[in-house]
Amino acid sequence: MTPVSPMLAAALAILLAAQPAEARSDRVQSVGSMTFADADTLVVSDWRAGELHALTLPPAHGTGKPFNLSDVSSSIAKALHTQPDKLRFEDLAFRPDAEMAYISLSVLRATGSPAPAIVAVDASGHVSAIDLAKTRHASVPIASVPSADKMLWRDVPEATLTVTNMTVHDKKLYVAGLSNASFASTLRIYDLPLVAAGTATSIEMYHPVHNQLETRAPIREMTIVSLDGEPTLVAAFACTPLVTIPLKDLKDGAHVVAKTVGELGWGSAPVGMVSYDTEQGPVIVLANSRKAADLLSVADIAKASAQPGLKTPIKWPTDPLLGVKAIYLPIASVARIGIQDKDFLAALRRNEESGAMELVSMRKGAFLRLSDFVNEYDFADYRYPPDDGWHGVHHQLRTDEGYPDLAVRAQQ
Repeated sequence: MTPVSPMLAAALAILLAAQPAEARSDRVQSVGSMTFADADTLVVSDWRAGELHALTLPPAHGTGKPFNLSDVSSSIAKALHTQPDKLRFEDLAFRPDAEMAYISLSVLRATGSPAPAIVAVDASGHVSAIDLAKTRHASVPIASVPSADKMLWRDVPEATLTVTNMTVHDKKLYVAGLSNASFASTLRIYDLPLVAAGTATSIEMYHPVHNQLETRAPIREMTIVSLDGEPTLVAAFACTPLVTIPLKDLKDGAHVVAKTVGELGWGSAPVGMVSYDTEQGPVIVLANSRKAADLLSVADIAKASAQPGLKTPIKWPTDPLLGVKAIYLPIASVARIGIQDKDFLAALRRNEESGAMELVSMRKGAFLRLSDFVNEYDFADYRYPPDDGWHGVHHQLRTDEGYPDLAVRAQQ
């Protein structure tokens, strides 16, 4: 064997030190917020370890059909060899161009901390567990994580909010959450592929419901859009202020005052924010925990962001809204929402009668599932008038939701 020169050995050592650490399952202590860095790389937050993990997934492809899974809890529990009541659903992410849903969960155990788990689900209902012991992944630390002994509401570790949301833009990973600094609300940025620690910017914003500047509560949901040509973070906090932050302002060590452009209603928390293009222009859909979803025009947000921003409180409780206007959407009581593909949104939600977790698709533009309701159109003897404009929509939605026999009625 040819001996390696000291100079070459030193160079190899530096090169190897710069490579991401290969992590095994014993390093994954928890799973929470997730996002896809690319079609094969799933980034998962781990608050217990204070790390982000980039998992390299094997090839997969779904059925290309809408999701109509009325009890995904039982299927997931079976795949994880546990019971549905032991599952705590954390996040939902759709694999690009694959029609596959990925769900992160905490699985309660008789003793010790919950076990982390990630499953892949296709529209047929097939569930496969990601083997964290064998899945190749790289890990990077999250700096300045909240102290593990600080609690919210007595039993919620503040550290569970280390990462509250993640999104990818222009080969960078944007990570919202908390730090241990006095200005705790933090936006961290990592270069992709994930190989090194990120930068951190503290975030402050005016909350019209509370009538105060706030620096602790973290961003809950966010997306990145272009506002008049400027790449901009649009973010929502609990109870529910909407803010904008130009990406150019997010510099390491900086403190940024976000511009509050809307107040969307008190007493609720964001659980999903997605953006996409429509024939009428780009839009944002914001799903909420305790109220209907909001449909927001990016053009309207750009106009509001060009103004000084909100600085006065709402008139509680009679006038709960301020700033940019949102259109009501009949999407409520969802746990998570994501973009399935060019035609569909999909949501994790609880069935109100059975309590089971559902995974269901909703066609963009309609924003509802007809099978959630019983109304005039659903009776067997109903006939659509010749000039009725809804029969085509009803035919499409009934077909999407797995009722092709009932869809025929909309053609009669």
